[in-house]
Amino acid sequence: MDQKKRIIEVVEYDPKWPEEFEREARAISVVLRDQDARIHHIGSTAVPGLKAKPVIDIMLEVKDVAELDAHETEMKNLGYIPKGEYGIPGRRFYLKGLYDRTHHIHAFKAGSPDVQRHIAFRNYLIANPSIAREYEKLKVRCANICNNDIDKYCSEKSKFIQKHEKKAIKWMNRQQTDTVSNPDGME
Repeated sequence: MDQKKRIIEVVEYDPKWPEEFEREARAISVVLRDQDARIHHIGSTAVPGLKAKPVIDIMLEVKDVAELDAHETEMKNLGYIPKGEYGIPGRRFYLKGLYDRTHHIHAFKAGSPDVQRHIAFRNYLIANPSIAREYEKLKVRCANICNNDIDKYCSEKSKFIQKHEKKAIKWMNRQQTDTVSNPDGME
């Protein structure tokens, strides 16, 4: 019986994470050239200076997530394991590496609330370093107590994420409104 477990650890920020994202995004864009996909770096590895699990989270915005299924073989050739919706209706999820995970891909329909919340949360953490540090401390604590149980790790963080995703979406909407009403930044 295979007793190998995935190790859940939060590590220091690695300045190579954005480069790893860019390299992976280029490869994915070749595979999905017919999908008009927008590719975003999300999650903690997208927040400069933030400690994170060393897994690059990638989000795809596509016209129709079901059309991604036609690219499963090509995604497997890039090293990804297609997991279908994986518990979230309307999503396609891929992972790279089983125990030694390096990347996740979350694909959603362009403009969906899921796209908005991921981008808003990332940008909110970047714009609010004190909240990012609070989140970092929580993640370190969760990794230390979860005993390599990813469900427990995620569950321990969920209240913080839900609370701050709501704030992030309001913050992002205000930012967009301010930009539209005052495009030159002048009063």
